Amino acid sequence: MALRGFPVSLPLQGQKVLVVGGGELALRKARLVAKAGCRLTIIATDIHPDLVKLADQIIERDFTPSDVEDHRIIFATTDIDEIDRAVADAANKAGILVNVPDKPSLCSFIMPAIIDREPITITISSGGASPVLVRRLRERLEAALEPGLGKLTTLLDSFRTAVKATRDSETARRRFWEAVIDGPVARDFLAGREQAARDGLMAAVNNPDYGQARTGTVALVGAGPGDPDLLTLRALRVLQDADVVVHDKLVDERIMDYVRRDARRHYVGKSKSHHTMSQDAINQLLVAEARAGHRVVRLKGGDPFLFGRGGEEMQALRAADIPVEIVPGITAALGCGASTGIPITHRDHAPGVTFVTGHGKDGEPDLDWQALARLRHTLVVYMGLSATDIIARRLTEAGLPADTPAALIEKGTRPDQKLITGTLANLASLAVAHGLVGPAIIIIGDVVRLADPALITALVPEHLREAV
Repeated sequence: MALRGFPVSLPLQGQKVLVVGGGELALRKARLVAKAGCRLTIIATDIHPDLVKLADQIIERDFTPSDVEDHRIIFATTDIDEIDRAVADAANKAGILVNVPDKPSLCSFIMPAIIDREPITITISSGGASPVLVRRLRERLEAALEPGLGKLTTLLDSFRTAVKATRDSETARRRFWEAVIDGPVARDFLAGREQAARDGLMAAVNNPDYGQARTGTVALVGAGPGDPDLLTLRALRVLQDADVVVHDKLVDERIMDYVRRDARRHYVGKSKSHHTMSQDAINQLLVAEARAGHRVVRLKGGDPFLFGRGGEEMQALRAADIPVEIVPGITAALGCGASTGIPITHRDHAPGVTFVTGHGKDGEPDLDWQALARLRHTLVVYMGLSATDIIARRLTEAGLPADTPAALIEKGTRPDQKLITGTLANLASLAVAHGLVGPAIIIIGDVVRLADPALITALVPEHLREAV
């Protein structure tokens, strides 16, 4: 996920800042930067009286390019295109950061919306794309954040040296602070019971076991079908608290962006005939990391208990006396059904649904084809892309009509999703014609007729496919 701009915090204490312009816009910028303790210069022919109170130097004249010299940052706020452009050009030539409000093409930095809970500062930016939306987000966050967060931060900072002296490792210190912030110390302080909070923090510092787990834990977490917006709130919280993340090939990179930057990652992805690590080795890795005292997340595409081997991993962890939590995820069938307009069940089309795997231990899936054909349910096949011809043949041999509607959904819920619709008779040929490589699921049954026509992927001729 590319960043439109890289956020940094720029110290301005004692630094020279120039604002070109003397009106309301200049006043708004001046009020912001003045809080940072800068040495403020205003250049304009007509200057708002409140600017005079904020500035260290007032220059009542027109701007000249040499005015930019020796300044750390510059604001061009005249709202006169010719002057603002001249300020931006001079600043850029001198290698000085410049901001021109509402003119992102002239800016070398964008001013974010700011939430001030000194010493905590929260900034929000759209890279200049939608300042009004950013202001609305700031208003919502302002309302959600306790006014006392700044004072709480100051209290915690006063104990940092003591915590560092009594906790040797970074992990131990982080666990301590998490317990403090999530526990009664922070609650007491924000409720106005400051002395109780201070006493509780002192007691916590003197307790070497405070916040420390002797044994780690493992959470088997479903990452959903791909779209990060479909990740559950519980999954997000567990993921952001993890010390170690063991993840699969099917987990979208955008979801991995939620992992804490200092967390260790183990990739154990599997594909047909290629396993980065055997299941036994994965089980041993989870046990070893937990026994080392870490909070481990085993992150899987879809739901960990639906063809995700989560049950085997849970058994291995229980056998090793490792605490294990199961965090469900939206399984591919439901996510893909929603993203293509195919209802998995429907009163007029399918009274039930059956999930099966299209990949057996020795290749061909070991399924009761006769029973599947008789059910007249929606049939969803996971990991069946490479066996589409076998699946279609076995079902038709078992009595399911060859003209039964069928759909192939590749990379469901993601921006590059493909929806291919047809019948059992041409299922395999459609997969080849569209060049599908997976991950993909197969939905078979009358409900496929309800797929959103606007989402069906058109067949691209083979000689054009590479160019597309």
